[in-house]
Amino acid sequence: MKISARTSEKIAKTLIWTAAVFVLAVLMFIILYILVKGLPVINWGFLTQVPRSMGREGGVSSTIVGTLMVTSVAVLIAAPFGIGTAFYLAEYTKGGFITRVIRFSAESLAGIPSIVYGLFGFIFFVIYLDLGWSVLSGGLTLAFMILPTIIRTSEEAIRSVPKIYREVSFSLSATKTQTIFKVVLPSALRGIANGIILSIGRCIAETAAVMLTAGSALRMSRSLFDPTRTMAVHFYILAVEGISMENAYGTAALLIIIIFLINVVANTLVNRFVR
Repeated sequence: MKISARTSEKIAKTLIWTAAVFVLAVLMFIILYILVKGLPVINWGFLTQVPRSMGREGGVSSTIVGTLMVTSVAVLIAAPFGIGTAFYLAEYTKGGFITRVIRFSAESLAGIPSIVYGLFGFIFFVIYLDLGWSVLSGGLTLAFMILPTIIRTSEEAIRSVPKIYREVSFSLSATKTQTIFKVVLPSALRGIANGIILSIGRCIAETAAVMLTAGSALRMSRSLFDPTRTMAVHFYILAVEGISMENAYGTAALLIIIIFLINVVANTLVNRFVR
């Protein structure tokens, strides 16, 4: 039996909407479940106290600081290299062997499991460079991990800028560099920022790579060379070892809230800058 074009379109739309609603429902269920379990645990003491007795008592203040420090190091290192590479691929090359090598390398890095990054960081940064388990070792490892994401998202954002913008800029006697910084970069900023936000979320949620490079010390980190424990690692240890499921849910709920706030603040700042 032949199905009409209108009927097939309705079936396709129904399937697409069903899939979208299903994914949204699963996401909301997970988030609500964690928030219901974790929000009652979050209070001022939980936010300001250092974990004690392996995490059974106290709060998560040192893990919050450790998460922010490791993520900041990773983004501050990876973002300039990733965005610069994206501009090189999108604006300064017309294809060729070097371009193919760079893209192949970025795609290969994107497919490497995080535990492999952790093993690399442990061997190279912790042992070979003698940085030890530290914020710097964890941040450098995560920088390698998020670099492919920043490159790919930034390149796509740059390529989405209409060519007419560049042509008008060149017609007004602007140089290549002026066109990139005054025309292309502001137009592609939203897409570049989205890639950086995705990278921040991956850094905050990473466990295996951070555990092997930054360590899992509960004390407050004072410098980049001190070991630290991120919130994701803290949650993993509390849950897997059964130390305190109550504090584990509280840490997970706080992670969700922090990631949500980072997304809101970053998008608000980008929108204001673009306007």
